[in-house]
Amino acid sequence: MPKAAPIDRMTVSIVDLPVVSKRSHGIGDVANTVHNAILRLETKDGLVGWGEASPWPVFTGSVEGTAAALDVYFRPVVLGQNPTHITRLMAAADAALVGHFEAKAALEMALYDLAGKAAGLPVAELLGGRCRGRIPLSISLANPDFTADLELAQRVYADGLRILKVKTGFADQAFDLKRLQGLRENLPEDVDIRVDYNQGLAPFDALRRLRDVEAFQPGFIEQPVPGKEWRVMADLTARLETPVLADESVFSPNDALRAVESSIANGFSIKVMKSGGMRRGQEVAAVAEAGSLSCYGGDMFETGLAHLAGTHMIAASPNISLGCEFYQAKYYLEQDLLADPFPIENGAVIVPETPGLGIDVDPARLKEFTIESRG
Repeated sequence: MPKAAPIDRMTVSIVDLPVVSKRSHGIGDVANTVHNAILRLETKDGLVGWGEASPWPVFTGSVEGTAAALDVYFRPVVLGQNPTHITRLMAAADAALVGHFEAKAALEMALYDLAGKAAGLPVAELLGGRCRGRIPLSISLANPDFTADLELAQRVYADGLRILKVKTGFADQAFDLKRLQGLRENLPEDVDIRVDYNQGLAPFDALRRLRDVEAFQPGFIEQPVPGKEWRVMADLTARLETPVLADESVFSPNDALRAVESSIANGFSIKVMKSGGMRRGQEVAAVAEAGSLSCYGGDMFETGLAHLAGTHMIAASPNISLGCEFYQAKYYLEQDLLADPFPIENGAVIVPETPGLGIDVDPARLKEFTIESRG
């Protein structure tokens, strides 16, 4: 890889991004806006790398804490350093601050963007080389107004999407069953309908409720009970016909190893933010593959920037084979931050072939939505 100039500038921006509707999940709601942190690294020769952190307070952490982690703890880690020395710099970030996976994901993302641009290669090639150029796209339905969600489902079907994930567990069982029935009755048979409880069920009667859901033949059932309930997850996995996916139960490669040993799921949802970066996500996928489990590309409430990182990770990871949910940039945010549209074509995400992440942030849009900037 060509020698890159050292990093000499770092800026962290907190953005406030309007969304098109309220969304309800088993562990909390999102409405009006989402708050993310955007990282900009610049080398002495003017090369710019971009990263994003997309925390959700009820899931992982706050944007204020994430921005502070980047500004206070990781700034001295990277300033003056060669951005291609990613392994060493991420080890230094781990040594500087425990946790803060979204901040570490943003840092790694920006470093890979710089390294890819310096080498003239897409990030997927730096992660092992692409094994796919298209990734089937799923969209999540979580609007308390089911009529609006049904209209969205019909619209994205016309756009070529064939995977829908229904967020369940935020209302009563009758409402969830009504939604699943409505989707089955109003959409063609080739739609793969999946469900995601986001930990929304109590262990006490989860099995009974999920057997009702199985009547609608979901593609998988994601994280039905709280992440700490490993015994219940294992019991549900053993007793249900439908594959069970673990999300909030599995963050790290160590979690994945214990999850495989405990048979808590048939697969994992892997998120760049949750894992703390693309390479750590690949490590989770490798553990899953060793245990004969499949993986799905999940995300948080992200812009197209973080979607790009997830896209490159999946492109270079054979076992993340169940599609992805990188839909927010096009279908949920009122306006994305990328200079060009996040690449979706006929129901699939297209893996960029240009150097780095593939698309830069639009500086004017970043300025428009920034509410705080450091550096």
